[in-house]
Amino acid sequence: MISVQLRYNFRLYPTPGQRTALAKAFGCARVVYNDGLRARQEAHAAGLPYIKDADLQRRVLTEAKKTPERAWLAEVSNVVLVQSLNDLHKAYRAFFASVVGKRKGPRMAAPRFKSRKDSRQAIRLTRNGFSIRPNGRLYMAKVGEIEVRWSRDLPSEPSSVTIVKDAAGRYFASFVVETVDEPLPVADTEIGIDLGLAHFAVLSDGRKIDNPRFLRRAEKKLRKAQKALSRKAKGSKNREKAKLKVARAHARVADARRDWAHKLSTSIIRENQAVYVEDLAVSGLGRTRLAKSVHDAGWSQFVAMLEYKAARYGRVFARVGRFEPTSQVCSACGVLDGPKPLHVRTWTCQHCGTVHDRDLNAAKNILAAGRAERLNACGAGVRPGLVPAAGGEAGTHRGAASSGAAGIPVLQDGEDVKSHSLISITSGSIYSP
Repeated sequence: MISVQLRYNFRLYPTPGQRTALAKAFGCARVVYNDGLRARQEAHAAGLPYIKDADLQRRVLTEAKKTPERAWLAEVSNVVLVQSLNDLHKAYRAFFASVVGKRKGPRMAAPRFKSRKDSRQAIRLTRNGFSIRPNGRLYMAKVGEIEVRWSRDLPSEPSSVTIVKDAAGRYFASFVVETVDEPLPVADTEIGIDLGLAHFAVLSDGRKIDNPRFLRRAEKKLRKAQKALSRKAKGSKNREKAKLKVARAHARVADARRDWAHKLSTSIIRENQAVYVEDLAVSGLGRTRLAKSVHDAGWSQFVAMLEYKAARYGRVFARVGRFEPTSQVCSACGVLDGPKPLHVRTWTCQHCGTVHDRDLNAAKNILAAGRAERLNACGAGVRPGLVPAAGGEAGTHRGAASSGAAGIPVLQDGEDVKSHSLISITSGSIYSP
């Protein structure tokens, strides 16, 4: 059994007095963060050494509380302020690791100042700053007992909690708990998933999942709320009310999309032992003319859910390289048929004559490529064995015809991946050792 950390989110309903106390906590945490960031930036500009974490905490917390300008920091829990500084330390460490190349993923920028006008405010508390009372309420130091809408039980005692206020004015408690993985019974099926816009997902078993298009369906209400906001005078109370209405409309769209993605990803993980998806460049597609539809689909969110649920429930999850020609290769014979424009949704293989649905064929190729990668990762030989050349290929002949083939294995109906042989391309011909 492997121990994993999970987050459980619950809705909070603070009283008006507790909302005021939370607003103070949000503001004090932001001020401490900005003071620490400013101190390090000024030290860097003056050519002074980097301020260590302990020295920075003593300067912006311990000593600052003794001054008239920052005496009000004592009105909130010290745990909130210390954790805000810890966030600054983590941001700097991530930035430095990204600069020297130790951090994977996109390059991190230097920490930036937080604003009181940010639509999302958050604070974090460790075990010595909160507790769950027997009456089911969440107690926070210098805030009180807050009503929690418990939708399920926590699997263990939480190690920390993050209090979040979103743009729609809602409050949430995000608990970090440690639990063990819960392997599901072994399934005998594996699936390849081709994500798209016409259909959200096409599965290698032939199922097609319609794209719900939550944002498109809510565009009429969003347009009306946005127009009402644009007519309100800046800085007025009515503008704040209209801004809140727009945020709530967007929150409903995001909640519906997240709930739908959770249900679909859970169903796929339960039914299949292995799940393979294509590694799409969503950030790049988000800069094209299809940006709204791409972001509305929520591919990254869905794939992230598949990945962590597979790890938790003992399933296999893998991404297939985005440069694999999954839409160009015949899933029946493995021949590379060449690129095709997006408006071509069905095509016929020139080699074997099989008629393919473009998305279904891509899903089958994703399944085949994922199985091949999984087999190689388990210790199978990457290079195929030597095979004798055919008589007509013993030498190089002038004017000999050549043909191209893709390196995606071909899976026949009912074929097991363990008995499947890799394809070797030699002199334009396909061999299966």
